[in-house]
Amino acid sequence: MRFKKMHGLGNDFVILDQREVKGMLTNAQITAICDRNFGVGCDQLVVLGPSKDGDVFAWFYNADGSESGACGNASRCVADLAMAEMGLDLCTIETSAGLLPCRRVGDLIEVDMGPAYLEWKDIPLAHEEDTLELPIGNQEGLSNPAAVGMGNPHCVFFVDDLDDLVIEELGAIYEHHTLFPARTNVEFAQIISKTKIRQKTWERGAGVTLACGSGACAVAVAAARRELTGRKVEIELDGGTLHIEWRESDDHVLMTGSIEHVFDGVLKNI
Repeated sequence: MRFKKMHGLGNDFVILDQREVKGMLTNAQITAICDRNFGVGCDQLVVLGPSKDGDVFAWFYNADGSESGACGNASRCVADLAMAEMGLDLCTIETSAGLLPCRRVGDLIEVDMGPAYLEWKDIPLAHEEDTLELPIGNQEGLSNPAAVGMGNPHCVFFVDDLDDLVIEELGAIYEHHTLFPARTNVEFAQIISKTKIRQKTWERGAGVTLACGSGACAVAVAAARRELTGRKVEIELDGGTLHIEWRESDDHVLMTGSIEHVFDGVLKNI
């Protein structure tokens, strides 16, 4: 089984093209491929399939085998492959969370991640709360976070200094908070200016990653809702920079950034 290894700002993926192969991978196979010691190693596994309404269907799986409805950095990688295959600068990726229009912008790739989900049922939360300020922060010495859905759930904390936090401990606590029945990605964001944010992410099912595209979208939306920034921001992640626009005309979130193709390989005995 042939695969491609790609990354978006250090958030890395194994991409399998299953468009002409019947049957899906088991949970055990997914975790084996993602294992960095005994497998190829990646934050998420991406499986491509045929699409009825787009150019390609993409399934996203976390390193623990659980499925994610969205992955922004992986979507840019898939878009690059699809556009190169068709010889075009536009494509549409179909995902379990919906259709994602994509385009090439110079050396970067832009993905329309669709609208942000701000109602508690749509994120989802276990019960009704004000998604702009969840009453769960002070128990760990943090201010109350915001919740945003981007096809997957996000819990966004705004902090004074990212370097003062132990992300590994806090992320693990809040990923499994009872307010999030499907668990959650956890973002920690430091406002640098009205147009720039610094961010670290604990990804649901993967742990700390160098970048998270859907997380950057969630941070940008939460910051704009709290009037900490405008609707266009530059987000600095450990792996690089993403440009996010929460478009005012339709509330869609546009994410633009780079991707890299690392190598191709063949999986055996999975």
